[in-house]
Amino acid sequence: MKLKLNKILIPLFLMVFQFGFTQINVSGSVSGIDGGPLPGATVLEKGTQNAVITDFDGKFSIETSDEAILEISFVGYQTTEINASTDSLDIVLELGAALEEVIVTSLGISRDRKSLGYAVAAVDGDDVSAVKDANFLSSLQGKVAGLDIKSTGGFAGSANVIIRGHSSLYGNNQALFVVDGTPISNAIDNSNSTGRGGYDYGNGAMDINPDDIDKVSVLKGAAATALYGSRGSNGVIVITTKKGSSEDGFGVTVNSSYTVGSIDLETVPKYQNEYGAGYGAYYEGPDAGFFTYDVDQDGTADLTTAFTEDASFGARFNPSLQVYQWNSIWPELSTYKQASPYVAGKNTPVDLYQQATTLINSVSVQDGNENGSFRVGYTNLDMEGILPNSSMVRHTMSFNSSYNINDQLSASASVNVISNKATGRNGTGYDSRNLWQSHRQWFQMNVDPLEQMEAYKAHKKNMTWNAYSWDDPNPIYFDNIGWTLYENYSTDEKKRYFGNTNLSYAVNDWLNVLGTFSYDTSDSLIEERINVGSVDVSNYTRRNTSRSEYNYNIRLNVEKRFNEITLNGNLGFNLRETNFDRISASTNGGINIPGLYTLANTSNPLNPPSEYSYQKKVDGFYANASVGFNNTYYLEASVRRDRSSAMPISNNNYLYPSISGVILFHDLLNLDFLTFGKLRANYAEVGNDTSPYNVFSSYDLGIAFDGNATASNSYSFNNPDLKEERTKSYEVGVEASMLNNRLTVDLSYYNSQVNDLLTPVDISNSTGLGAKWLNAGTIENKGIELMLSGTPIKVNDFSWKLSFNYSKNENLVIELAEGLENLQLGSFQGGVSLNAIPGQPYGTIRGRDFVYNSQGEKIVEDNGSYGARYKNSPLSNEMIGDMNPDWKGGIRNSFTYKDLSLSFLIDIQSGGDLFSLDTYYGFGTGLYDRSAGLNELGNPKRDLVANGGGVLLPGVTESGAPNTQRSEAHNYRNPFGWKSLIQAMHVYDASYVKLRELKISYNVPESILSGNTIKSATFSIIGKNLWIIDKNLPYADPEAGLSAGNIQGYQSGAPAGVKEIGVNLNIKL
Repeated sequence: MKLKLNKILIPLFLMVFQFGFTQINVSGSVSGIDGGPLPGATVLEKGTQNAVITDFDGKFSIETSDEAILEISFVGYQTTEINASTDSLDIVLELGAALEEVIVTSLGISRDRKSLGYAVAAVDGDDVSAVKDANFLSSLQGKVAGLDIKSTGGFAGSANVIIRGHSSLYGNNQALFVVDGTPISNAIDNSNSTGRGGYDYGNGAMDINPDDIDKVSVLKGAAATALYGSRGSNGVIVITTKKGSSEDGFGVTVNSSYTVGSIDLETVPKYQNEYGAGYGAYYEGPDAGFFTYDVDQDGTADLTTAFTEDASFGARFNPSLQVYQWNSIWPELSTYKQASPYVAGKNTPVDLYQQATTLINSVSVQDGNENGSFRVGYTNLDMEGILPNSSMVRHTMSFNSSYNINDQLSASASVNVISNKATGRNGTGYDSRNLWQSHRQWFQMNVDPLEQMEAYKAHKKNMTWNAYSWDDPNPIYFDNIGWTLYENYSTDEKKRYFGNTNLSYAVNDWLNVLGTFSYDTSDSLIEERINVGSVDVSNYTRRNTSRSEYNYNIRLNVEKRFNEITLNGNLGFNLRETNFDRISASTNGGINIPGLYTLANTSNPLNPPSEYSYQKKVDGFYANASVGFNNTYYLEASVRRDRSSAMPISNNNYLYPSISGVILFHDLLNLDFLTFGKLRANYAEVGNDTSPYNVFSSYDLGIAFDGNATASNSYSFNNPDLKEERTKSYEVGVEASMLNNRLTVDLSYYNSQVNDLLTPVDISNSTGLGAKWLNAGTIENKGIELMLSGTPIKVNDFSWKLSFNYSKNENLVIELAEGLENLQLGSFQGGVSLNAIPGQPYGTIRGRDFVYNSQGEKIVEDNGSYGARYKNSPLSNEMIGDMNPDWKGGIRNSFTYKDLSLSFLIDIQSGGDLFSLDTYYGFGTGLYDRSAGLNELGNPKRDLVANGGGVLLPGVTESGAPNTQRSEAHNYRNPFGWKSLIQAMHVYDASYVKLRELKISYNVPESILSGNTIKSATFSIIGKNLWIIDKNLPYADPEAGLSAGNIQGYQSGAPAGVKEIGVNLNIKL
């Protein structure tokens, strides 16, 4: 993509306009209520970036217009506004309690944070949109304790969003997203959950536009989310969007961002360049490393590469040796029947990947007065990935408005329209359409990937490097690289609409009635292609999906004060209707005409399409009341009853309560250093239903035979006795602010148990079915969360703000169904599985382990002609890993000096394991640098042990003596790859420390803008994922995976990490 000047929305021409106001000098002093000066207080001309900081004596002087309004603020004090004046101003700030902010909680109810008896974290919209990403969820990484977001990597890929651990064995563990009161789908449409292959199409929440976000509230515990009913059991992320206001009046905001991305070399293989194609000395010619064929028909066999072999344990490279390679097979190439020096490819697979680009332009207009307000915005995202033929374009329109019809009746509405089209999504897992699967596991280092691309572009043929033979150039395992990218690719497009309408009637000054209707609808089309001549059977598949959700709400809201007692209450009803329709169809037996992708181009008669459709309804009554006394004590209780159409009629409703309490203790203790103190505790229960079609058994319709319908049992035996699963949770916490709010602390402990988990349990195949739905298990999550923030320095023109968050969650499967010792969540290539085992965390990795002695040392044994080998466990279901991290944290620093600011975020994960199929196979095929080079004796590792080669394995013999026997390492049966039969060798600690975000900003001074046409202008240099400071996993990003969802802790063909750097310009008019 070429950057065109007319696509950058930087309206520099506006700077020529100047509106002259009389400039005056305003001076004065700022002090606290105790009379002491406040050094470092901010004096800001409202609506501009024109600001000064008070000196050591609390004094200031600022040049401003005579009609300006000054905002005076200081940490720990209430912000004050005052009209500019030539008179000397003596300003006294009132002390403000920490956390004296309004938080949007369940169902969009706004509450004072100090009265909340549960943990809530808030992130400003500017912190989300500062360093933009195609998936805004990535911008929340490392910023909230207890919120675990993992971007699975790849072009416009999905992100896993887990709050306080996994709580369901097979169900959805993702958080609920609510935008301005509208619950929106975060559906994951990715086609890979087994590791074998598919595409990552992202997740639903990535449609949210970060430029529209004003604030994000993360509701973590059951007490915080109880009013959302069963769908809030995994936590809720509440998003409030920007709106117009009478205070700000008319305004236009223009934002333009451009970033470029490049591969992080710490997340890709380091290839060896000493040996070429082959699995070992099994062939002919020098080093027994070549095929032979009489290419020139002179009666003498010529050397060719081992075309069929997808490994690099062949002959040593020798530039004086002439060999016929893949490019000599094809008559269309100038190298046809020409031998070439046997050397490593000039370029490696890493050189194939291009520079990624992302261009985001947005503009919004807002206005407001005493009668109403509006805001309308448009954002265009245009991006290209690091893989050729990967691109995405997204258009987003947003509109919201409010209007006071009269003194009692008001209305508001919002609508968001998203159009998204993408080409070349990342192939994932063990699949020929995922290039990384080849480039991490199976490849010949004599092949130049860029030469492969050039051959494809010149002739548009599948000129593979991996042919059957000289006489048969068809691919045996892998296609030409360019062919994979430009012929076997996916496209997807989606149209989405979500929003709401609200009508509020104030009965009197303490009671109002609110009616709302919200909607979220989308239609998507996914197309996947495999062209004729590919290693896989040619195919065209299309999948049409329609989703819709409608919510109808009526709520009474009470807000009343009785002297020292405050009462806030809500009584309401919610009806949710969810509709889903999907139809998938594929060609049968291949396609006839190459490159024509339509179902009509099928080789054989089409099979009936796969169709799935459901409608689900849930209604609920709820009540909530919060009572405060003397601005010190708060008690809140709620109850909700849900009824679900997906549950048995006799057991389709469930009721659950919550209660929380708060004590504000700063006034009780009356300590000079303590500005604010709060103790909170809560207990809550939340019920959850199942998906449709899990209660009554049904049949799957098949292909009609001889005019008669056919049907068969479905895979699962359904259960009319199912009941809801129930979460029981308690939490205690303390919040404090000290030293005039220069330091704030939020500490929580929580414990949550989910009982009667709704789970399909495997049953004997003799029943004719594979599983039965049961209430089968209990999972517990418990942990601590800590958030610290402070302003260590704030003097004159300089300030330093620091925030830190830490969370540690311990997950435990307490029990499964009677007689069930293990529930397998997934079984993957490489001999590993993901499991739920009583007494162990959810997501344990099982496979074959090393054998250790009593001292914990690995035992090495003689393996005959292969030399020493690690002894492996007799069973292949040993517990060898745990996908759950030990703890996560984030450190954010922000430095400001006058109009210049610098901020950066360090994101940390400690612990958590993953199994790498990439190294499991790749270490056995000789691609990586570690398989070549010299051993500790100074000899080539791939020489025979008898000639001083091989490697020495750390470990001990059965007797406990250090191992001294060397291991052969000259072919695929080396002790490190899949032939070792030890999966534990390829389980890695997924810890990391990352420089997640970096931003350097410059606020253009008012004196340069020269007037009020442009109220403010900010230029920023931005960076994302610039540096992996530390990690344990070699050759890959520890966050990379198949896609979002429950299946984690497994890598196969993992995408490379991408470092992004760019610029951003924000102008307000």
